[in-house]
Amino acid sequence: MDRSELADFLRRRREQLVPADVGLAPGVRRRTPGLRRDEVALLAGMSTDYYTRLEQARGPHPSTQVLASMARALRLTDDQRDHLYLLSGQVPPMRAAGNKHVGPGLLHLLDKLDDTPGCVISDLGEVLIQNRMHVILFGDATRYAGLDRYITWRWFAHPAERGQFPADDHERLAGQHVADLRATAARRAGDADVAELVARLYETSTEFAALWDRHDVAVRRSDTKTVLHGEVGRIDLVCETLLTQGAYQHLLVYMPQPGSDARAKLDLLRVIGTQQMV
Repeated sequence: MDRSELADFLRRRREQLVPADVGLAPGVRRRTPGLRRDEVALLAGMSTDYYTRLEQARGPHPSTQVLASMARALRLTDDQRDHLYLLSGQVPPMRAAGNKHVGPGLLHLLDKLDDTPGCVISDLGEVLIQNRMHVILFGDATRYAGLDRYITWRWFAHPAERGQFPADDHERLAGQHVADLRATAARRAGDADVAELVARLYETSTEFAALWDRHDVAVRRSDTKTVLHGEVGRIDLVCETLLTQGAYQHLLVYMPQPGSDARAKLDLLRVIGTQQMV
């Protein structure tokens, strides 16, 4: 770990950002160029003291989880992210399949969706980052560990997870989950993470096994979804999916279905969520 180089790199990247780059209000009487240390710490989900010590070349050896959080908070490119890991004495994550680093372009788009639920997921269905409205609508989907990280695993291994969607839509959504996983398995043939997920699902769920044996394949794209929310009831949405190059990450954006009352319900949830977070 090169503490002095790491400290210099963090400081210079922080100074090159402005609040608007990360979805923060500009505020008044800013005495420092770029973001403040406490703002980076907030975005990275760590204490200001911890981040400050890293910038002062006296911090502890950061874990890969901490590095990933700082890379997102500082909107690092893939090259900058790799540099951050190397300065910290860590091996950078893979660039393509299995890469959990969300690039600054996707993060910028997500920041702009202040009244619309949105998230970035991996091609295996792991939620990598959510905006505030997505958390209000679906809950914190980044808290899971192990196989529970994957939406498809939770769908088949923990059927209670389906309660957010109407029962008459379960069969269609189950088929979509499996068809999308089939496409990912072919694109990432031989990948250990994919092989483990498919094998565990096949032995755990007879429903999954039956759908997998049908060999349907379809990459997740635009769709309509109905969400059942405990506070406002049924919300009819259009889910638009933007794929990164190679389709390794997806940006999902949930918009109101035309002619429905979804916009009013999302606006209400936005207010309710603000009150709960105070």
